[in-house]
Amino acid sequence: MNPADITALLYEFSGEESKYVLDLLSLETRAKIVNDLDSDTRKAFLANHTTEEIIQVLNLLDSDDVADILNELPIKTSEEIIPQLDVDLKSQVIDLLRYDENVAGGLMAKELIKALDHWTVVQCVEEIRKQAEHVAKFYVVYVVDSTDKLLGRVSLQKLIISDPRTLVKDILDDVVEVVETHMEDREVAEIMSKYDLESVPVVNVQGQLVGRITIDDVVDVITEQAEEERQLVSGITEDIEEDDSVRETRARLPWLLIGILGGMVSARFMGFFELEIAKITAIAFFIPLIQATGGNVGIQSSSLVVQSLVSPGFVDESLWKRLLKVFSVALLNGLFLSLIVFAVNQLVFGRDPLNMIVSMALFFVVIFASFIGTVTPLILNKMGFNPAMASGPFITTTNDLLGLAVYFTTIHLFL
Repeated sequence: MNPADITALLYEFSGEESKYVLDLLSLETRAKIVNDLDSDTRKAFLANHTTEEIIQVLNLLDSDDVADILNELPIKTSEEIIPQLDVDLKSQVIDLLRYDENVAGGLMAKELIKALDHWTVVQCVEEIRKQAEHVAKFYVVYVVDSTDKLLGRVSLQKLIISDPRTLVKDILDDVVEVVETHMEDREVAEIMSKYDLESVPVVNVQGQLVGRITIDDVVDVITEQAEEERQLVSGITEDIEEDDSVRETRARLPWLLIGILGGMVSARFMGFFELEIAKITAIAFFIPLIQATGGNVGIQSSSLVVQSLVSPGFVDESLWKRLLKVFSVALLNGLFLSLIVFAVNQLVFGRDPLNMIVSMALFFVVIFASFIGTVTPLILNKMGFNPAMASGPFITTTNDLLGLAVYFTTIHLFL
């Protein structure tokens, strides 16, 4: 079976059962499976292994994967493992552990193929044969000078078709997208997505080549970002799993409290219009309609803005231009929805002045909810907060209050 398929099966087993299965497999397959496991599962899984068994697995992995796994293990275990790693791997891992896991230095692997600019093509090919023993996958050869400063890259195709006596510096491509070690992982993902790269070289502040980041590492970053955005939209402030208990309560409670507070304010606000509701009880029938529409419109608007803000090709339009666009869309949506509600009310309740008032209130709610849903994530983004916080419970609660205010104000003025 493919190691990825075996990994999927292991999620159904206990830690001891998983270890029994892996002990029956080759060491190379075992290493791939351990690397494929998610961090929480892997941490519990490796707890059933001895230090020697973990070292055997780690010696077959790339340096960046080893560094990630060591960061997950207890400090005591990591300190026991590092001195016993293979010599080359140990020095690479020690270098990687200096970097924060959320920057390019923490994402990169030290394994790569590089050539000096004064080498001939035939020398370069010979060196590739030596270096490739320690590199699982490579797409290009990076060209450096005698101080390891990155000069460019050469594709394998160029090396194959070029004259063996040609110097590498004469066929290199010096227009290379690079990232620096301190660059955030989000920026790295955006660059690789924008330029459709399989790998990108990493340089330090002196411009020296120190590693490379491959597409599989960036996919992990994109997946984590998507999960973070989804949880923020759902009103969850921390990274939690389904089987978390106390931590999950702590992460979910703040937004739930905001929802309760918003509901209490809504109830108090409706109390101001007690006389209107007492005179015309039908007013209360349409409160769910107003609140639901306002919440949905707000979430749609904020979600579109958040999506545009996080997309690599986002162009920061002027606020007035964006608001004009939002107002145009909201005007059409509000008019269409209001006409539908008015027509249905005329058929169900007959001719009643309240039908026109409800439709007017709904029209204004759509306008205001679109405005709030658009402006809120833009403001949060300018203030340095994640704009995804503007979606979900925050927008829903805000637009519930806004919808009630518009609805009852319209009724009070026209009835």
